[in-house]
Amino acid sequence: MIGKLKGIVDEIGEDHCIVDVGGVGYVAYCPARTLSSLEGVGTAVTLFIETYVREDMIRLYGFRTVLEREWFRLLQNNVQGVGAKVALSVLSTLSASELANAIALKDVAMVARAPGVGRKVAERIVTELKTKVPAYAGEATGTIGLKQELGEGVAVAPVSDAVSALANLGYSRDVAANAVAAAMRSAGEGADTGTLIRLGLKELAR
Repeated sequence: MIGKLKGIVDEIGEDHCIVDVGGVGYVAYCPARTLSSLEGVGTAVTLFIETYVREDMIRLYGFRTVLEREWFRLLQNNVQGVGAKVALSVLSTLSASELANAIALKDVAMVARAPGVGRKVAERIVTELKTKVPAYAGEATGTIGLKQELGEGVAVAPVSDAVSALANLGYSRDVAANAVAAAMRSAGEGADTGTLIRLGLKELAR
């Protein structure tokens, strides 16, 4: 089994790339996000690989992070009707953190944005993976918790006030929540509204 490829990008196709490892070219099928992150032919790359072995073929699927590969496995192993093609489509449309947020917030429409993913499949993804999100959220975990608290109206006053203040400046509530979550990681959960707004603005300016 191949678990990782480290080599030089030899070709970038519509749904795959070829990685030259010591003179051997490996074809890896990747999400669009992974392909767009490649720096071009001739550049170094490391891909985390999921190897599929069938009677008539061996196919490699490549991802830039271990977390993306885990989501690829999770989607197929836990959701009926989701195979490699649909899983790639979902990960081409949503980053790992965006997918985790969508599932945590039961945002079926967000998942259904992926080509080839109908509403019924999106509903199954959201329903069947809701208990898996914390373990696969990566850096999104704090943001997920904050958004749930905001949606349920139980977020502490400084946090909800800071999100509202950033939203009033023209940022979407999602973007504002992400910024405040980042601010909380820097300042701690006991930070006041002013501090969260200041750090949130600093985060948004990056």
